[in-house]
Amino acid sequence: MNWGAYVEDIIRITPGWLLTASGRVDHWQNFDAFAPPNPAKAVGADPLPDRSETFFSPRLALLHKLTNNLSLTASGYRAFRAPTLNELYRGFRAGNVFTEFNPSLRAERLTGAEGGAIVTAWDQRVMLRGNFFWTQITRPVANVTLTTTPALITRQRQNLGSTRSQGVEFEASGRLSNSVTLSAGYEYTDATVTSFTVDPALAGLNPSLVGLDVPQVPRHQFTFQTSYSRPFILLGLQGRFGGNQFDDDQNTLLLRRYFVLDASASHSLRHGVELFVAVENLTNRRYDVGRTPVLSVGPPILARAGLRLQFGTR
Repeated sequence: MNWGAYVEDIIRITPGWLLTASGRVDHWQNFDAFAPPNPAKAVGADPLPDRSETFFSPRLALLHKLTNNLSLTASGYRAFRAPTLNELYRGFRAGNVFTEFNPSLRAERLTGAEGGAIVTAWDQRVMLRGNFFWTQITRPVANVTLTTTPALITRQRQNLGSTRSQGVEFEASGRLSNSVTLSAGYEYTDATVTSFTVDPALAGLNPSLVGLDVPQVPRHQFTFQTSYSRPFILLGLQGRFGGNQFDDDQNTLLLRRYFVLDASASHSLRHGVELFVAVENLTNRRYDVGRTPVLSVGPPILARAGLRLQFGTR
C-alpha cells in the first residue's frame, strides 16, 4: 500500500525573483507477504515480516531573471523510492545470470542540488541552457554479484551504502524559420559507488564496489533533433549517442558506445487521416544493449508505414 500528500506554492518575491517551494509526504507499507514455497519443506510458504517507511521530500527552487535574455536557476531537493514487488519477492534469470529477490530491501533516499543559467536570443527563437547537478542516493537497490562460475553468475538485489552522481548538461534549441527547428543536448555524468559494506561471508567472492561506476550509466550522452514542417507535411530526423558503460556491478561486462539515427515523415491526406513513414537505425548499427554475459544487440534497420486515424476531432 502506498499513499502520499503533496503541496506546492509559487512565490514571486520581486519582479526578478521567483521562488517555488513544495513538499511531499510518502508512506509505503507492505504486509501479508509470503516467501516462495521451499520444496524441501513439508509445510507451505513462510510468512515474511510486515514492512513500512514514511519519508518527507522537500524541494526549493529559485529563478533570478537578470535581464530579459538571461536567467539563473538553483534548486535543492530530496526524494524517496520504495522497492518494487519484483525487487522484494521475484527472482529472474537472463542469459547466464540469475538474480535473487530480497525481502529485506529498504527504500532508496535521494538528496540533490543543481544550478545553471538560461540564455535566450533573437526574440526567444534561440534558447541555450547549462546546468550542473549533484545527487546522492543512500541505500540504492543494486544487483550485487554473489558468485561467478563458467555456467552461472548469481546476483542478489541489495541495498548499497550510497552512490553519487554529478555532472553537467547543456541544451540548445532554435527556430531557424517558420518551418525549420533544431535542438540538441549533451550530458556528462560521473556516477560512482561511494560506500558499500561487504558481507564477511562473501568477502572473497564479492569485493568492495566503492569507486566503481554505477551500471548502465554512460558518462557521455548526446542527442539532436531537427524538423521541417509545412502545411500537410512533417519531416523529422533525430540521433542518439551513448558512451561506454558497464552492465554489471563489478565493471567487467562492457557495453560499447553507440550512435543511432532515426527519421520520420508524415503527410495529412485530409482532416483526421495521416500517412506516415518511419525508419529507425538508419545506419543499421548493431549496438550493445546487454551482456549476461552473452551479448545482446539492438535491432537492425527497421522501417514501418501506415495510416493514423483520429476520430471525434474538429
